[in-house]
Amino acid sequence: MISSVRGRVLSVGLDHAVIEVGGVGLAVQAVPSTLATMRTGEEAALSTALVVREDSLTLFGFADQAARDLFGLLQTVSGIGPRIALATLAVLEPDTLRAALADGNLTVLTQVPGIGRKGAERMVIELRDKVGALPAAATPASGGAAVRGSVVEALVGLGFPAKQAEQAVDGVLGGNGGGDQSTVLRKALATLGRKR
Repeated sequence: MISSVRGRVLSVGLDHAVIEVGGVGLAVQAVPSTLATMRTGEEAALSTALVVREDSLTLFGFADQAARDLFGLLQTVSGIGPRIALATLAVLEPDTLRAALADGNLTVLTQVPGIGRKGAERMVIELRDKVGALPAAATPASGGAAVRGSVVEALVGLGFPAKQAEQAVDGVLGGNGGGDQSTVLRKALATLGRKR
């Protein structure tokens, strides 16, 4: 199994990045908040999970080992494959997801595309006792101005116009006072998605 990759970023798309490792370009699927931290030409390091199917080998990348472990745990639930597990981590922060599973909060879990009420109930039943065993992800504190600048830059890197990105980020920061970079980015992406 490939548990991590480190190398130069060759390109960043909406759902994946290509990272050069030993002269080979590896396509790594990742959530938008992880992709937003990557820049073409710079080095990146990701914790990864290799999913082997009869007709494909797909590499999924995560900012830290805790997110990768949660990705693997989600796939132990019947009916949840790697795509829905990745979508879950794209919509919900790892700590939010853990809390929702531990508390049985179906409203939070059904925010994920592809997870209905029955799927959310199954997730809670099967994972409630297991999420406490996973290490929690570290959440670095950042100043509001630094968060704003980096999230706007990430959105522009994903192809959104600068003015539209700034308005979305300002709306998120003004609405609830902010949060860490990945939280603000996720909420800004949700706002921009509704406008399209």
